[in-house]
Amino acid sequence: MVTGGNTNDCTRFTAVMEAIRVPRIGPGRPRVRPDHVLGDKGYSSKAIRAWLRRKGIAHTIPERADQARNRARRGSRGGRPPASDREVYKHRNVVER
Repeated sequence: MVTGGNTNDCTRFTAVMEAIRVPRIGPGRPRVRPDHVLGDKGYSSKAIRAWLRRKGIAHTIPERADQARNRARRGSRGGRPPASDREVYKHRNVVER
């Protein structure tokens, strides 16, 4: 999916994810769901994380600084920070190159 340079990536996230079709080697339907999604801080939103959880897709997306501050400001009501594996995240740019 190609969009203009001024389009925010996170607004097209679900459309791109639903358009994924990875052909299998040999017979069978194409895969439509990845095992794991790696995203940068631009994809850090409650809506995207909830969508990935509903679909059962593991994800590594670091929390933006403003989200972390707001969560910390709320104290215990702010909830736990989202899990983010730094070692897995280091491999995110392999796809982008």
